[in-house]
Amino acid sequence: MEVTVIGAGLAGSECAWQLARRGVRVTLREMKPEKRTPAHVTDDFAELCCSNSLRSDQLENAVGLLKEELRRLGSLILRCADETRVEAGGALAVDRHGFAALVTQRLRSHPNITVAPGEVTEIPEGEVVIASGPLTSDALAEKLQALLGEDSDLHFYDAAAPLVSAESVDMDKAWMGSRYGKGTADYVNCPMTEAEYDAFWQALTTAQEAEVHGFEDKKVFEGCMPVEVMARRGHDTLCYGPLKPRGLTDPRTGKEPYAVVQLRRDNAQGSVYNLVGFQTHLRFPEQKRVFSMIPALHDAEFLRYGVMHRNTFLNSPRLLDRYYRLKSCPRISFAGQMTGVEGYVESAASGFLVGVETARRLQGLPPVDFPRETAIGALGLYVSNPTVASFQPMNINFGIMPPLDHRVKGKRNKNAELSARSLAVIGALQKEVLP
Repeated sequence: MEVTVIGAGLAGSECAWQLARRGVRVTLREMKPEKRTPAHVTDDFAELCCSNSLRSDQLENAVGLLKEELRRLGSLILRCADETRVEAGGALAVDRHGFAALVTQRLRSHPNITVAPGEVTEIPEGEVVIASGPLTSDALAEKLQALLGEDSDLHFYDAAAPLVSAESVDMDKAWMGSRYGKGTADYVNCPMTEAEYDAFWQALTTAQEAEVHGFEDKKVFEGCMPVEVMARRGHDTLCYGPLKPRGLTDPRTGKEPYAVVQLRRDNAQGSVYNLVGFQTHLRFPEQKRVFSMIPALHDAEFLRYGVMHRNTFLNSPRLLDRYYRLKSCPRISFAGQMTGVEGYVESAASGFLVGVETARRLQGLPPVDFPRETAIGALGLYVSNPTVASFQPMNINFGIMPPLDHRVKGKRNKNAELSARSLAVIGALQKEVLP
C-alpha cells in the first residue's frame, strides 16, 4: 500500500502521518528547498506563514472544539503545537520555528515516510493526496485544470462576502421576503432609514482596508468590486446596487425603505446567511464595526468575514465527496486550503480525515463517517455539501453543526453543550479511529 502526498504544509503533514502510522508507505513530495512560494521563508514542513496563533483553545469556541477532537484522535499537528506552545491567554500559540522543526523531524524520522524534494509538475499515478495549499504552483495548477476539464472550477482568487449565523439576526428589525413578492420568501431583508444609511455609508467609505501582501494580486478587485470601493463612487451608489430597495415593501410600514441589505441562505439548513453583494477587503475588526451598524445586524455573529486575496481552491461541493476524494477520479484526494477549508487547524483536520479514511479504504475497512455533530465531520460535510450556494472558503463554526434539541440560555453555555455533545461522539469513535 503506497500513497503519494503532494505538499508538506499542515494538511499534507497531518495526512502523511496518519497514513504512515497505519502502516501505509508514503512518498511526501515537497518542493522546498528547491523552490518556495513568496509566503515561505524556511525549509521546514508545516510552516506557519501568517501567524503563530492557532486561535482559541476554549471549548466555547468551535476551533477550540476542533483542536480538542484532533488531540483525542492522535493528531501530529496538535501534539507538536502543544509541545511548542507559548503563553497566549486562551489561545493556542506556538514557537513558529520550533513547531515547524518538530513536525519536520517527526515526519523525516518515520520509517514509512520517504521525503522527495522538488516541484511536482505532473499528477502521479496511483493513490494521490494533493495538499499543495492556496499558493499552488502554476505548473501543478495547469495539470489540475486539465484533469478537471474546461469547466474546472479551480478558483484563483477568493472574493467572499461575510457570513452570519441566522439566529443572531434581529428579526424584529428585518423581514423575510422576495423582490416584488415574486417566488418564495427566500431573503432576509434588513431595512435602513436615510439617517441610518448615511451613518453606515460614512463609516464604510472611511474604514481601514486590509493590507495587500506581495503574493496577492491587486487585479482581484477588477473582477469583483469591494463594497467599500463601490460606496466611494457616490453617496447613493449602493442604493442602485446591492442595497437597492426597489420592489421590497417593509410590511411594518407599507413602504419601500431608503436602503435594504439582503441576506441569502448559504446552506440547506438555513443556519448560515451571507450578506449579498458585500465582497470586501476591509480589516476584520472594521467589518464587524461597520456591518454591525445595519440595524438588524447589531448583534450579528460573524461566522466568516469577507476576504479578497489570491487563493487556489476547488468548487468542492461539485467535485469532492465527504472524504475529500475527487468524485470523478477517486484515487485522487485533496486536503487543506485547496478544498475550501480556511485556517491552519481546519487544514490539519482535513488532512487528518483524508489520511484516516484513505488508509482504511486501502486496508479494506469501512469508513468512519464522522457525523455533522463533530467539528471534523461538520467541516467535511459542509465542504462537500451540494446545497451550499456560491461556495467560498470556510472556517469551522457552530453554525454548520446541528443545533441542540433543547434551549440553553447564553451563547457560551450553548456552545459548551455543543462541544460536550461532539466530544461524546468522538469518545465513542476513538477505539475505531486510533490505530
